[in-house]
Amino acid sequence: MIEFQNVLKKYGREVGLDDVSFTLETGKIYGLLGPNGSGKSTTLKLIAGLTHPTSGKVMVNGRTADRKIAADVAYLTELDMFYQTFKVKDMISFYASQFQDFRMDRAKELLQFMKLDPDKKIKQLSKGNRGRLKLVLALAREASVLLLDEPFSGLDPMVRDSIVKGLLTYIDFENQIVIIATHEIDEIEPLLDEVLAIQNGRIIERHQVEDLRETRGLSIIEWLKQTFKE
Repeated sequence: MIEFQNVLKKYGREVGLDDVSFTLETGKIYGLLGPNGSGKSTTLKLIAGLTHPTSGKVMVNGRTADRKIAADVAYLTELDMFYQTFKVKDMISFYASQFQDFRMDRAKELLQFMKLDPDKKIKQLSKGNRGRLKLVLALAREASVLLLDEPFSGLDPMVRDSIVKGLLTYIDFENQIVIIATHEIDEIEPLLDEVLAIQNGRIIERHQVEDLRETRGLSIIEWLKQTFKE
């Protein structure tokens, strides 16, 4: 379980999150949706223990989220965090050495699924293939929390749909919480159980996706347009 308790996060005079409280449960895929600068990445970094709240608490599986929480959290950042001189297989080996839950057999399977050459140098990869490699590194772990920040950035729209569907094969719905922060709503809509709309550092709405469809007759995109228009 993930819990935010009255979390304020400030960067100097700028407010990243403003008195945010929510709880996320194991076994669900959440969409964290909002415009640029709304607080999506800050939220994920707090869960990953890469930054700390100015006030309030962030708890992951009953523990305060700090750098040690990386053992429980797999975080795919929007930024490139690669050693440029490494080959793809070197990056796989490096992750395997850092995380006890990293499954080499799954990583090899994912490399084939993503059509990545393990012997190719990272600096020679296209933006799309670098994005695929980040997905491999995150999904090869058996962490209880999986954070995906703009995971489909740079991917060819022609292959994005098949990759999104393939994600389902590598998610453990019994034991994982998955949070996807993205602008690519069309492809991921069928994956999501719940959506949280964030704007100006505040969670302004939260809904079960099934309720949106059945009770209000709205797709996630239609709901977002209404929410942010208001």
